Amino acid sequence: MKCPQPVQVVKQRRDAALQSLIGGVPYIQFMGIRFDRRDDELTAVMPYQDMLIGNPILPALHGGATSAFLETTAIIELSWAMMWSRIEVGEDMSNLRLPKTIDFTVDYLRSGLPRDAYARATINRSGRRYASVHVEAWQDNRTRMFAQATGHFLMPQIDG
Repeated sequence: MKCPQPVQVVKQRRDAALQSLIGGVPYIQFMGIRFDRRDDELTAVMPYQDMLIGNPILPALHGGATSAFLETTAIIELSWAMMWSRIEVGEDMSNLRLPKTIDFTVDYLRSGLPRDAYARATINRSGRRYASVHVEAWQDNRTRMFAQATGHFLMPQIDG
């Protein structure tokens, strides 16, 4: 019988796996996006930076920055869900490939203000080859979204 691992060891392994996942995508660092993890739930955070402003007169976040934030959130959520069971058994994650975007539709509900943004993704369907994800983004109030998106992704084939 396998001895259960201390909670702290499991938490450290999960945190290291998440950091490895996001550390492998330079664009995530460029955008300054980070992910807060509570068990298997991820919240993406895009800290405000002046370079994210698209309309300085309003000022408002650039639509491309918003879209990239939402798409990144969806891809990392899908990857995290794929990794979850593999992390629990201590499997090597170094060969993990990311899902590829098939299509991604963004609804800009209101201007993103010059402040931190948050997003969470919900996986509607995930199979061996295809996944559908919905993402919601907000700033000060979770019930007041400034953007949402739906995306479809080609899932990588898992080796082994």
